[in-house]
Amino acid sequence: MQTILVRIFSALAVMLGVSMIVFFFVHFIPGDPVEVILGETARLSDREALREALGLNQPIMTQWLNYMSGLVQGDLGTSLYSRQPVTTLILERLPASAELSLAAMTVAVILSVPLGVWAAMHKGKLWDMATSSFMLLGIAIPNFVFGPVLVLIFSLWLGWFPVSGRDGFLSLVLPAITLGTVMTAILARMLRSSLLEVMNEDYIRSARARGFSPLRVMFRHALRNAMLPMITLLGLQLGGLLAGAVITETVFDWPGIGRLTVEAIQRRDYPLLQGCILFISAVYVVVNMLTDIVYQQIDPRLRCAA
Repeated sequence: MQTILVRIFSALAVMLGVSMIVFFFVHFIPGDPVEVILGETARLSDREALREALGLNQPIMTQWLNYMSGLVQGDLGTSLYSRQPVTTLILERLPASAELSLAAMTVAVILSVPLGVWAAMHKGKLWDMATSSFMLLGIAIPNFVFGPVLVLIFSLWLGWFPVSGRDGFLSLVLPAITLGTVMTAILARMLRSSLLEVMNEDYIRSARARGFSPLRVMFRHALRNAMLPMITLLGLQLGGLLAGAVITETVFDWPGIGRLTVEAIQRRDYPLLQGCILFISAVYVVVNMLTDIVYQQIDPRLRCAA
């Protein structure tokens, strides 16, 4: 219980630091939101009136104190562009981002487990080298390159999937593969390394000495223990999916929080941009905290150490 409380306080401290950094960095972004809203041809008096109405004429420290006062009360502010609450705008886009993230994670888990097991079972052989090359390729190719390539092949040439948008299951396939490919490569490499380490343990040699088949030794004994490090990595990657989805959602015009973040940057919508980044950071921190807690419950050695 004490360990859980410590992690909760650590997470709150991290979120406080993130909120401060995000606020000041966002306000240092070049560009004027008033000019974006009214246009370059607006009169100076109209610009000043809008700047005063939005509170942008106040000193930066005053704006920060007002922002933190609202944040403590659960208020992320109001969008400068749409004049809607930031919380409402984020919650409207959350289902799309959650759908894409879960689909990408599903793709990653389905592909990474057989790839990692296959590479471990054929260590040093041609299949291992081919699988490792695929993993490195998946990590090396960025989403803004891999996504358009998939669109070019499977949407424009073959016509199997929609080019962009969120309209049914088929429109989810290409974004999920794009977002899940990097995660697949990372998880597969981790699983391969964990399996190779576990295969040298005494209980694995005992299972082999009893005459168990290689597949039974792998799936019944080795894989169960090798999956433990993947739990932590899954938690880290789940938080990273929202951050990585910024590019993927932009490429496929997916109406999620990542796309909303890009729109906020383009419009210099300070409160909305702060809210999006803070939400993504909060998800990352909370998922990591829950992952640590779950990992301790699964592995008794960590509970004893704590």
